[in-house]
Amino acid sequence: MQTNPVTVELLRTFPLLNSLSPQQLEELTLFTELKHLNRRAIIYETDQPSDKLFFLFEGRLQGIDFTIDGREVGLFFVEKGGYCGELALFDQQAYPETLITTVKSTVISVNIQKMRELAFNTPILMSELGERLAGKVRLLNNQRRLLAIGDIPQRVCAQLVLLAKDSSVNSISHPPTHQEIAIMLNTSRETVTRIFQRLSTKQLIDKDGAQTLIIKDISALQRIANGELPL
Repeated sequence: MQTNPVTVELLRTFPLLNSLSPQQLEELTLFTELKHLNRRAIIYETDQPSDKLFFLFEGRLQGIDFTIDGREVGLFFVEKGGYCGELALFDQQAYPETLITTVKSTVISVNIQKMRELAFNTPILMSELGERLAGKVRLLNNQRRLLAIGDIPQRVCAQLVLLAKDSSVNSISHPPTHQEIAIMLNTSRETVTRIFQRLSTKQLIDKDGAQTLIIKDISALQRIANGELPL
């Protein structure tokens, strides 16, 4: 793990911070730290005191939790330019989940009290934080509904539809691995792989290299997810 200084120019790459003035960004650099992390590195753990907000410069992060019997459950992903740990800005409580890297990642940590000060004095920044938090709540509600689906193929298809819903071309850039999907849906990697093979055989999905998953018939996936079409 390497640590490097953070510049104003680097902070400007994050959409959340665009509403801050050059002077505010310069001051913020004094409360930040950049780290290069390997895959599966733990950034913070459930119930750990929340003292930092984390921005992702490169890579991918995943919020996870654990069932009573110790099984890992995926909650959400953080993509490049995103951030996590913002709940503590509002309630100053411990982190509610564990955050890990899913690939080699570059993460910037920001002192939570400094961010809280800036947020409460910058209405645009506070509005953006609130919208992001509301979106995360909606995403977690959707994920909980998926976990309530008893049939695993239906669950996987519903997850793919959810991941692709924001794409105008019905494709998923940098899709989660089969293991990551298994964690998200509380099933096994082998089960997810078998379902993907069946979807591919039926020409419902395809790959464009390792970086893009193409949904060739999203309406069919939705019908499978709804239990209207067998896989």
